[in-house]
This record gives sequence, structure tokens and C-alpha cells, in this order.
Amino acid sequence: MVEMEIACSNALKIGKSLGLDEVEVYALNKEVLTIRIANSQIVESKGIRDRGIAIRVVKNKAIGSVTTTNLASDNLKKSLEYALASAIIRGPAGHWTSLPKPKKCEKVPECWDQRISRLTEDEAVVIASKMLDSTLGSGAKIKDVSGSLNVVRENVLITNSHGLNAEEEASYVLGTITAEARDGSAVASGFWFDGARILSEFNAEQVGINAADMALKSLEPKRINEDSYSIVLTPLAFSEVLAFVFSSHFISKGYQDRVSCFYGKLGKKIADDSVTVYDDPRVAGGLGSKSFDDEGVPSRRTPLIEEGIFKNLLYDTFYASKDKTQSTGNAVRMGNPIGRSYDPIPFPVPHNIVIKPGSYSMEELIEETKHGILVGRLWYTYPINPERGDFSTTARSGNFLIENGEIKYPVGMMRIYDNLPRWLINVGGIGKEAVQAMAWHALPTITPAVKIEGVKAAPAS
Repeated sequence: MVEMEIACSNALKIGKSLGLDEVEVYALNKEVLTIRIANSQIVESKGIRDRGIAIRVVKNKAIGSVTTTNLASDNLKKSLEYALASAIIRGPAGHWTSLPKPKKCEKVPECWDQRISRLTEDEAVVIASKMLDSTLGSGAKIKDVSGSLNVVRENVLITNSHGLNAEEEASYVLGTITAEARDGSAVASGFWFDGARILSEFNAEQVGINAADMALKSLEPKRINEDSYSIVLTPLAFSEVLAFVFSSHFISKGYQDRVSCFYGKLGKKIADDSVTVYDDPRVAGGLGSKSFDDEGVPSRRTPLIEEGIFKNLLYDTFYASKDKTQSTGNAVRMGNPIGRSYDPIPFPVPHNIVIKPGSYSMEELIEETKHGILVGRLWYTYPINPERGDFSTTARSGNFLIENGEIKYPVGMMRIYDNLPRWLINVGGIGKEAVQAMAWHALPTITPAVKIEGVKAAPAS
């Protein structure tokens, strides 16, 4: 990072010489090690190193940006000139106030692990092999296994012309397994995910065991009747709703553009009294946790819903200036498969969406369900009419019919067309055990199981 620190300093000096009002320089050094599993074997091992700088400039409230991987001084000067040219073309943002000023950032614990930082390719293959072997070792009916292990380590440095200087290291290990079970002509799939910031907290074997268990229990499903059900969503399933449906309605840009289904309802009741949701980048070891956002603003917990009441929106500096308020520390440059990137412009996004646990065990959620379905995994979840909160999703696997408090048998894929405001008002119970989950490398969540009443479901095929 020494070379990047020098480049950041040089860029700030060049910006001053060009007469710019404000300059932000964002530097990222990232390494991703991926072990890929297909056809029940490890088929690929690859590493990607990504290093670059994003520069944002302000002149007379006009904002421009550029990215570069060339850290030479002459190239930095050209990059700043390009950013200035783009700012002039774009024109002034009349609401703009300022890039962030320096503030103290408290470090979030358990977000950097020396063991992950030193993990070699061979050691990563061994971990991926444990995921694979535990899946195949779950029974002769497991016939095909696919998935991946991603090891991510990164360093970020943010400086700006107001004297802000923030630097942080981050480490991640993520594992996913999809298992296919076969029994004669019957075929079923199972999926599992685990992620951690500290290597000792990642359970490779359990990823495979849980994926295989879902697949085996889902064999020979029966077709459901199109009907209204109480749906009990596991944390893995509900995380998909949080990431792809829920989160966008609490982002300031969408609210300002009036595409949030909760527009005009700040301070009003939008959910059952049992529902409390917040964005919390201060969770120790959280997959989305960080000491500061991608503008250098200190991270903080922001309530979104408290006991059913819509409390806050998520802001970065730009959209906060539109509403004449302060950033909530949610400027994000989303990286793949996790962490940060050096995108030229950040965007307000949640860090960790956290659902406050309730008082129900999973057994109790099921016991109090007369006519319902336990859903293990959702798939293809997307909004249909954002202004209304309508969405569509498919319950792909791990689905089981519940009758009079008992799980009867597995059921096939189901299609659900529903509405987010209706779901939040019709929460029938919240589990007491919250876990980290992340749907297909989307937004990190920490959620328990959640039961939604009166959900109309139909066979997917």
C-alpha cells in the first residue's frame, strides 16, 4: 500500500495545482482466491489481484470522477483533468455541500484475520475439499456437487482535500455448495452458504452437510395446491427477500425518486409491532461490517424500522445533501464477490441488514402453523412494481408442507407473487436465533427465521 499512499498524496497535490475545490482519492488493493467445484470435483483454482484508484473532483459544485490503475504522476494528472472535464460536462449539483471532513473512526473487531491473509492456494483447496467431501459423505444418493470457495483480502485507503485519511484491512472466506440427490428417477437439490471474517469461524464441513441434508430431505416432493399458506422462511430464504426486495425501499435515492413503496411514510407504521430492522456495520465479524464507509464517514448503526415504525433512510454524502441532512455512513462501492471495489462513485447501500430476533424457536414457529410451508431456499427473487412493493420469487428447494403443527412431506417448487408492505404487516412470528446469510453474494444479512401469514403460492410448473 506504500505505493498507493504516495499516489494518493500526489493526486491531492495535483488537484490543488489544478485549482479544484475538492478532491477525493480512493485506493484499493484486493486479492480474491477462488476454488471452484463442479461435477463433484475441484475443477479450477484461480487468483485475481485488483488494484486501482478512484478519483472524485468538485469544481463550483460540479462533480466528476475517473478510475485508473496507473499510479504514475503524469497519468494521475491526466486522470484528474479527465475528471474535471466530466464535471464541467455534467454541470453543478446545486444541492452539493462538501466531501466529508475528518472524524474519528472506531475499529470494528474481528474483521481482519492474519490466517486468512496468509492462506495459500493449496490451503484453500484443502478447505474446499472438506466442503466437497462432507457433501459426498452424506450418503450414496448424493450424486452431483457444485459450488465455490472464495478467499478475499483487501486494503482500502481514502483521502480527501479536507485532510481525511482513513485506512482499513479486511478479510473474508465464503463457501457455497449445491448438492443434487437422486433416488431412482427422483431428483432434488439442496444449497448452503457460510461466510466469516475469521478463518476459525468458518465451518467447511457443515456447508456440505447442510446442503446434502436439504437435498436428501427434498426427494420425491409432492405438488402443492394453489392456496394461501403460512410461510415459515429459514434465515437463508429470508435473506434473499431482504437483499433483493426489502433493502432498496430504505435507500435515500429510491425514496427521493419516489420509487420506494414506503414513500411519504417516514415516522409511520409500516410493519407489525414485532418487526425491528436496522443496518449495522458495527457487528463484530459481520460480513458487511467496516469502520468507515467508502467516503471515509465513520460507520454507525441506523434503525430502519423500530417496532413497526419507519424510522430512517440510508444516505451517502451526495443524497444527504439533497435532503439537507447528514450522511448515515452508507456510501458503498460494492465489490465482487464481497467487500469493496474502486468504482468511481459510491452509492447508498446497507452494510448488514439485521432483523431483531423474536421469541420463537424454529420448532415453535412450526408447531403454531396450521396450514403452511417451511421454505429452505428462495431463488429468482426480484421486484415487479417497486412503487407498490410487488415482487416475485420461487421457493426452489427445502420446501415442506406443514399441517396442524407438523411437517408432513417435501413439496415441489412454488411460485410466489406478493407484496412487501403486506408481508411486513402480516408477520406471524420471528425466530430467536439469528444467523449470517448472504444470498448469491448480494447484501449481507443477519436474520432469524420469519413466518409470514396468508401467502398465496402456486406450483412453479
